Amino acid sequence: MHYLPSRLSIFVDGNNMFYAQQKNGWFFDPRRVLEHFTARPGVSLVNAFWYTGLKDPQDQRGFRDALISLGYTVRTKLLKEYYDDNSGRYSQKANLDIEIVVDMFNTVDQYDQVVLFSGDGDFERAVELLRGRKTHITVVSTEGMIARELRNATDRYIDLNDIRKHIEKADY
Repeated sequence: MHYLPSRLSIFVDGNNMFYAQQKNGWFFDPRRVLEHFTARPGVSLVNAFWYTGLKDPQDQRGFRDALISLGYTVRTKLLKEYYDDNSGRYSQKANLDIEIVVDMFNTVDQYDQVVLFSGDGDFERAVELLRGRKTHITVVSTEGMIARELRNATDRYIDLNDIRKHIEKADY
């Protein structure tokens, strides 16, 4: 089989993926993710971005440093507290969707293939626009957490559980 050279960018919605991994009961290794998606001949990684919310500026410091040493560009935002009228509880959220989309379009000339780790339906329009520019989009998420709109908009959907043996974090 002949592979055309492909320039790949990876975008990881860290908070969305944290909950997806928690739901599945296992966690993936950021290094193995890079290895898995660049293993095919002719694929070169041009960018890898990781987005995550922080409780405070020192939160996840070691993890963020490890991501940077692997080659990820790490984008963070402090969590904001919201009051939920329905449950009567406070919850924390850091929405980095805009940052992800800005990075996707700001670097669009550098890649022709994207792997987006998120199940968030808010990415539907961005995925449609990128596909209109002949970008091949793969979305990675898990059943029950992938929005129907996003799944329908993408070129290819991969369930985390289907690639578990390739990307799971090993217990050391």
